[in-house]
Amino acid sequence: MGRADTTGHVRDEDVREEAADALDLFAELRAREFGYLDEGGHTYLDHTGAGLPPRSLVAASARRVTGGLFGNPHSDSPASRASGDLLDEARGAVLRHFNADPAEYAVIFTPNATGALRLVGEAYPLGRRSRLVMPLDNHNSVNGLREYARARGATVEYVPLRAPDLRIDEDRMRAALAVRARRPGLGPAPGRRGAAGRPRGLLAYPAQSNFTGVQHPLDWIATAQAHGYDVVLDAAAYVPTNRLDLGRHHPDFTVVSWYKVFGHPTGVGALIARRPALARLRRPWFSGGTIYAVSAQARWHVLADDEAAFEDGTVNFLAIPDVTAGLAWIERVGMDRVHDHVAALTGRLLAGLRTLRHSDGSPLVRVYGPDRTGTPRGGTVALNVLDAGGRVVDERVIIRDSAASGISLRTGCFCNPGAGEAAFGLPPRRLRRAARRRLGSLEEYLKLLHLPSAGAVRVSLGPASQPGDVETFLSFVRRTYRDRVPDVAGLAPRLGC
Repeated sequence: MGRADTTGHVRDEDVREEAADALDLFAELRAREFGYLDEGGHTYLDHTGAGLPPRSLVAASARRVTGGLFGNPHSDSPASRASGDLLDEARGAVLRHFNADPAEYAVIFTPNATGALRLVGEAYPLGRRSRLVMPLDNHNSVNGLREYARARGATVEYVPLRAPDLRIDEDRMRAALAVRARRPGLGPAPGRRGAAGRPRGLLAYPAQSNFTGVQHPLDWIATAQAHGYDVVLDAAAYVPTNRLDLGRHHPDFTVVSWYKVFGHPTGVGALIARRPALARLRRPWFSGGTIYAVSAQARWHVLADDEAAFEDGTVNFLAIPDVTAGLAWIERVGMDRVHDHVAALTGRLLAGLRTLRHSDGSPLVRVYGPDRTGTPRGGTVALNVLDAGGRVVDERVIIRDSAASGISLRTGCFCNPGAGEAAFGLPPRRLRRAARRRLGSLEEYLKLLHLPSAGAVRVSLGPASQPGDVETFLSFVRRTYRDRVPDVAGLAPRLGC
């Protein structure tokens, strides 16, 4: 924000000066931490798929691992204590990053966000009179919760998205949450949770869509809880470029993958759970590290009563300390600066896409979701390229041609079928009809659904991104597809979306 003059107004020249300073900061960051991009001639546009590792983080990790002695933390040896101390430090760093009170929240380390969701799905007490409410816009790892719910006889309800911006239909969400699912024998008063504070169901939704970049309101957390629901917040696509304040918003379960935030380490995620909600989980099994005591012959066990009860086996004790370092790195850069940088580049990308046209004036691209930055959205943009005849260009052509130009992006449905179905206007009856058919290939499935492509093109930006990356992509689309019908000969058969 620029400095105010004596009248209290922010001067335009100060705004421009601060914007220039931010560009210089991130240009220097690109050269210092992500120089391998330009050195290798890469244009990386898949930050929603994975963040990029800063060189300093990887080097510091190697020094730590090779400069000390760290052993399995399930012991009390010096090597084990060293690992245990670093694990405790990482839990504290995560809580501080999210402004989460340790008296309210626990941090459970998992292999990724999917592993965190599986913990909730397998242990959450859904039953015959419970409900699982989800918007159509969800990653498949969240959609998978419905299988746990269905197996236990719970009701599953999807909330549709609103065209054309593909945001959650707020009226339908309110209606879904207003249905008070009750467990057998419980008759709680309206607006309250069940007996002994037990919830009636789950609301599971993303803070930010991994398909369109739409940011869904965090106010739904308190609304759902007021109606007796626990809330699972998928924050994997949100937290790489946005602050999440768990002192203000209080989801019962929050899932993240750290490689999406700062690229290193891979294979480490977290479930950040409110302690009362964590106490409601009932694990269907036990494993090494999750118990205080166990008998094989008498067939009894006692689960640990803290985070350890949910961390199966030996956690990744050599990599988890890199989360502490990564969070310190992102704080030095400044999460607010990252947010503003990515927002500015996203605005530049969307503005450039609107200018892409064939010589007859017809659009060269079709954007799904918000095509401007005036509404809450992140740095993820989904689109299809249109050929000279107005037809969608096969996504396999895009990945082939972009790879040849040194551009890394994503094509497909991005493990988010609901957002894709809404984006492509697929009615439920057509999808149900396809489900009843025995199909030999994905090509037959696409033909039955009248789809010209198996998905969209996703461009996503992050702290390593620069204006030149945006211009490279825009130039690539213009140069490769303007006034042309691309050659589709020789494309490999699709294996899946």
